[in-house]
Amino acid sequence: MAYEDIRNRDANVKETHDLIASDKVEGTKVYDPNGEHIGSIERILVEKRSGKVSYAVLSFGGFLGMGHDHYPLPWSKLNYDESLGGYRVDVTKDQLEGAPKYDNDDDFWTAENGRRVYDYYGVTPYWI
Repeated sequence: MAYEDIRNRDANVKETHDLIASDKVEGTKVYDPNGEHIGSIERILVEKRSGKVSYAVLSFGGFLGMGHDHYPLPWSKLNYDESLGGYRVDVTKDQLEGAPKYDNDDDFWTAENGRRVYDYYGVTPYWI
């Protein structure tokens, strides 16, 4: 019976009370502690084996969509704020500007850089 219920569900559902589709997260605005817009989520990165979301990549800076930087934020730093319709982080623009970032050309995603990101934000890494 439960299998039948799942089969009849709409495959286009993008959000429930507890879940959200990745394509709905991408492009969502991110706000600092004061509610100021500081960037948008460009993508999320999922740990292959556990399925846990590890990072949200924040697109920040630039002009007219060009020249922006990419800042990986530990997923645990983001809190969805319904009143803003986006994610609030406890990181200021100044703190973000000093955070680890990467270019599209960089081979950024090493274990060492992952530790740097989590250390910078003072959170426990997803792999611990």
